[in-house]
Amino acid sequence: MKLMLAIYFFILAIIQMGLFFGISHYYRSQNLVRPSPYWMNSLLVSILGLIIFGAGIVTIEDVAKPEFNFTVANTLLYIAIGLQAIFCYSLNQPISKILKIGFFISAILFLIVFEFMRVHSTFEVRTTFMCMVASVFYIWQILEIRRKRKQIFSNQLTYLQYASTAELFFAIGRMAILVAGTFTIRQVDQIPQFLILFTIAQLVMNTLSYIAIGGYWAEQITIANVKSHLENEEIKALLKEREALIGSLLKANKTASTGALSASIAHELNQPLGASSLNIQFLQKKLADGDLDPSVQSEILNTLLVDNNRAANIIRSLRSIFSEKHVVNSKVDLSDLIDTVLDITKPECIARNIQIILRLQPGLILQANAGEIQQVLLNLVNNSIQALENSSQGHKKLTIEGVHTEGGIRISVADNGDGITTDTQSQLFELLSSNKRNGMGLGLWLCKHIVTRHGGSIWFESNLGGGAKFLVQLPLNTQG
Repeated sequence: MKLMLAIYFFILAIIQMGLFFGISHYYRSQNLVRPSPYWMNSLLVSILGLIIFGAGIVTIEDVAKPEFNFTVANTLLYIAIGLQAIFCYSLNQPISKILKIGFFISAILFLIVFEFMRVHSTFEVRTTFMCMVASVFYIWQILEIRRKRKQIFSNQLTYLQYASTAELFFAIGRMAILVAGTFTIRQVDQIPQFLILFTIAQLVMNTLSYIAIGGYWAEQITIANVKSHLENEEIKALLKEREALIGSLLKANKTASTGALSASIAHELNQPLGASSLNIQFLQKKLADGDLDPSVQSEILNTLLVDNNRAANIIRSLRSIFSEKHVVNSKVDLSDLIDTVLDITKPECIARNIQIILRLQPGLILQANAGEIQQVLLNLVNNSIQALENSSQGHKKLTIEGVHTEGGIRISVADNGDGITTDTQSQLFELLSSNKRNGMGLGLWLCKHIVTRHGGSIWFESNLGGGAKFLVQLPLNTQG
């Protein structure tokens, strides 16, 4: 009889152990949802309690006066039942520190009380006490599960409620059998068959409770995976929209960057075109009068050629800003890009008496998208020109430096204007944030986007001589 009872306990312990290791391996592979430590610890403690209980039954002589290992086993089972109830409570609200400390103290008190009962009371009293305590936890557990089921639908929580109700039924049934008993049980063979049946059934229902809880967490993982998949699809769609928006902003920014220069470029074109017109009129007059000296003719034609080339260079520089030819990375000479930008901005600088200072080391070559990097440089130079335009500085200077750094190239664009206020500096690269009266808040944000996409970085520093300084760090082989 003792061996048969011990085997029952060992079998249940092995089943729960297999459940514990299987679930532990499964949950370690999941990142979205982590299992509650309360029911996992409850399962582990229950396994230990069943093993100690089974081992104690094999060696017990007097059921009324068992060894201390029965106190340990019953305390472990108390902790397991309590942790399972706390897990159900955690489904509805966080577990407070007071509750954790209170349960820890209750476990110590249970150990003391049960040890006293082991020495001074009977088997019937101890079993009834254990069933009463377990019933209180079962009732609490059932109420918390019902509360959770009102919030969400879960088949596994339904199974858990049924299993907990069955545990409560068998615990009460055990108490009823003991109360109805007419004699004191001292040997294992004297334990009523119904009491053994109800005890094993209660432990089986407890094992089913753990299986239902594991199923509930598997449900949550499935829901989380589906939700994550849907969120990933939404994120992909948003990223596509973001790239389309950024592409539109890049085009819009090209127009915005060059729009401010259109008038001065038109003025600059008027100079060579006007000179060409005068020379042509002069040439026509000489031809009509028949008084055209060959040396004068050669001089006029050379002047016309110079004016024509000058106009062509201005148009070519402007066209490159709007060109969409460079859609992939290529070999880029930053010195040439800077020259192109300065050709465009030269009329503005002349009109505002801005001195341009270039300090470029030789061989500033990298792999990048030439059109986008040129746009960054044009934005920064144009910002400096606008800052100097509104500055009271007598001698206005725009300084562009390019140096080789470890693994890359650093370009800086600085002016000696009035600088940027401290309050504005933290928002310089934010979208739709501008300290200009007519600014759109796109230029610097797009500069940062382009530079970051190329694997580089852009930042602001106060210029040592007063004014603002923007620095761009780019790797030699950008990510484009």
